[in-house]
Amino acid sequence: MSRSQVVAFGIMKNFLRAVRAAWPYRARLIVSFICAIFAALFWSLNISSVGPVLQILSKHESLQEWARKSIEATQSSIDNLDKDRERFSREAKELDALSPNPTRDKRLRDLSSDLARTDRKLRDESRALYIYRISEWYLKRFCPSDRFQALALVIALVVLTVAIRGFFEFWQESLVGSVVNLSLFDIRNRFYRKVIHFDLNSFSHEGTHELMARFTNDIELIGNGTKTLFGKVIAEPMRALACVIAACFISWQLTLMFLVLVPIAIFILTKVGRSMKRATRRLLERVSSIYRILQETFRGIRVVKAFTMEPYERRRFCAATRDYYHKAMWVVNLDAFAGPTIELMGVAAVALALLAGAFLVLRQQTKLGPFQMCDQPLSDITLLALYALLAAIADPVRKLSSVYTRLQSGAAAADRVYSYMDREPRVRSNSGGMRLKRLSNTLEFRDICFSYEPGQSVLTNVHLRIRAGETMALVGKNGCGKTTLVGLIPRFFDPDHGSVLIDGADIRHVNLRSLRQQIGIVTQETVLFDDTIYNNIGYGSRRANAEQLEQAARKAFAHDFIMRLPEGYQTKIGDAGSKLSGGQKQRIALARAILRDPGILILDEFTSQCDAESETLIHRALKEFVRGRTTLVITHRLNTLEIADRIAVVEEGRIIAVGTHAELLRDCPQYQRLHDAQFQRLVA
Repeated sequence: MSRSQVVAFGIMKNFLRAVRAAWPYRARLIVSFICAIFAALFWSLNISSVGPVLQILSKHESLQEWARKSIEATQSSIDNLDKDRERFSREAKELDALSPNPTRDKRLRDLSSDLARTDRKLRDESRALYIYRISEWYLKRFCPSDRFQALALVIALVVLTVAIRGFFEFWQESLVGSVVNLSLFDIRNRFYRKVIHFDLNSFSHEGTHELMARFTNDIELIGNGTKTLFGKVIAEPMRALACVIAACFISWQLTLMFLVLVPIAIFILTKVGRSMKRATRRLLERVSSIYRILQETFRGIRVVKAFTMEPYERRRFCAATRDYYHKAMWVVNLDAFAGPTIELMGVAAVALALLAGAFLVLRQQTKLGPFQMCDQPLSDITLLALYALLAAIADPVRKLSSVYTRLQSGAAAADRVYSYMDREPRVRSNSGGMRLKRLSNTLEFRDICFSYEPGQSVLTNVHLRIRAGETMALVGKNGCGKTTLVGLIPRFFDPDHGSVLIDGADIRHVNLRSLRQQIGIVTQETVLFDDTIYNNIGYGSRRANAEQLEQAARKAFAHDFIMRLPEGYQTKIGDAGSKLSGGQKQRIALARAILRDPGILILDEFTSQCDAESETLIHRALKEFVRGRTTLVITHRLNTLEIADRIAVVEEGRIIAVGTHAELLRDCPQYQRLHDAQFQRLVA
């Protein structure tokens, strides 16, 4: 395999992977292929009807008379060829009897050539005579002798073949469309299955806007590419091939002359296609930028409006869309360039073949220079029929001009999609590991070191042991690593060094699903879905019944305000719970965690968005709920610390002190400063 072939294969490798997604639906593809064959056959028959129509209109004779005269003329030609063959054979025998000499030998060679040529013409004429006799039989049996009636019959047959061709074309496109959409269905679901198991760093590094672009635009481009491959790449060449075969029956030499520009067209399309792939990749990157701006603006619309930044956001969006416009126009121009170029080459090829054929007809020649173009001089009707077939070949070729560019666009999109699908998450599910039982002894952080970026340490040599059923509070300044530390428990990320142990087992070696099933989380930024309250509370506990769900809501002091809503538990809460207050959202999030009945509960600034009444209710709920379960609380509020058995002070990624509230006030200056700052804020 040459280097260029290796490069070409590498370019299309991911697109071929997308094409293989259609393999489960190969039966539909096979049927579509058969439909394409029949559609091409009837396309050729439609074009071939030009000959009979011209014959009826241009000659004052019926088709039966034309067939009879053609038989007579062909038979006469065969008789003449037989006479020539006999004469050449007789002369050859006479020369054989003479003594060898250069003149005799040369003449024998010429006679052998004449005999071979005569035999070839006899075969061609005999084949033509057979076709004419078959045609005469069918014409006498089925075709009216009246010229107008015969023309009406031919036109009716043309209409019928067009209808039949349309039937096969419909099913070919319909089957291809179903295969493409089913393939995209499978690709999207495999892609989603892969992405949803990525670790959190993958989402934070790339951004959800990049993933959205790949799930929408990129996969649609893959669909366009595969539809083109299974549709036009199969149907159009078949139509062209059917016409080529029909044209070859008239004159394969003139047909070959028409096809001489095909290699040049392929070369041009290859060059344009490579440019198209690069341009499409840049275009898709601009789509991701537009998604990013839309996501940031709409998610932060309150801030945008509060700081009167609408003009700035409009300018930012306008700049991104203008950049997209320029890249899109480059793609459009490349695609537009291919069509007229191939059409020009097709017209030039038809013109070349037509001029050559016109020369043979007008001069009644069979040769074009030294090349033998036909066995007998062509008639004007035959030439026009050949021209119609060549023009019919040009139409599928013109439609194929955009095929390569679309395939390259699909290849560029496939590269972007499969670059994600080929990634392996750093946090593995370890499905073959042992299933973790409910925490019964200790939760331990042993010599933990962690960094999001190399060289930028977030946690350094953290060691902390938490007893089962104990409530441990983590306090410290913002950015000191508290949230990162508790995020290691459900393995949102794994430590660079050290281990997190549950009852002595390293959580990296246990089944990830069994680990997360015994963890409940209530975060500072409440995450709710645009669904009913019932489904939001039941999220993660799908087997819970309505009674259990209501009981969890009561424990979280959420039942009363839920029942005051128009549809109670079936009330839809809007995007991210926009129809609820901050305290109501936190109580629903707490009810969700209570329903899960976790062995380990993580509370990360869970009352930061609550009003005083909601915070009081949540604290009452927690005092009851944390009993008998291991709880980690991240907070800056003094009243939250009341539920903690011990407190760990975190500073710059290290745990500098662990103890009760009284012990830390006595022995830890950093905790004293945090306590004094909180107390002064409460007094103020």
